[in-house]
Amino acid sequence: MRTWKRRGRGSATRICSQLDVHEAELLASMVTSMRELLAERESTAPSDDLSALTGIPVGHTSPPTDATLGRLLPDFHRPDQDEILDAGVVTGDINGALRSVHEPHIIDAKMSAAQVVLDTLPDGGGELALTEAEATQWLSALNDIRLALGAMLGVSEDTPDHLPADHPHAAHLDVYHWLTVMQELLVEALM
Repeated sequence: MRTWKRRGRGSATRICSQLDVHEAELLASMVTSMRELLAERESTAPSDDLSALTGIPVGHTSPPTDATLGRLLPDFHRPDQDEILDAGVVTGDINGALRSVHEPHIIDAKMSAAQVVLDTLPDGGGELALTEAEATQWLSALNDIRLALGAMLGVSEDTPDHLPADHPHAAHLDVYHWLTVMQELLVEALM
């Protein structure tokens, strides 16, 4: 991947880069996998009579048990985040209610951003020329892919920059760092 460059002005502004064949294939694979994971979560949401009557979607009330989905769809509030509130104030019931109302919209936004990446990704690699709106969607999708991959790898502050070549996650960590750089460069181009 080359750096992202801003070209044009006004409504003709494009955020441009170029991807090699393997980079485009890797991105397409990761985005597709993430969409499948989110679609599975969405499809297992409980049905609700009120939702059917009003057309307002509802989601799960409990957080995902899978670490990757848990990172993509975290609780809205954890008692350890606020020292003023004690653990009894923010219960699973409140998080469950918030999750039920908001999770369908969050999944929809993540799916939409991922679809923009798939729609604008050049088949077989090549030139990318994104509108600012598309670039913002790319930024969201890249962040989600990084979060998912980081959760699968257990990335933390203690994770080294590189793993030994024979480590089973060495290549995955390199991809994680590549996504980090791609995201950072895209943020700079959008600014």
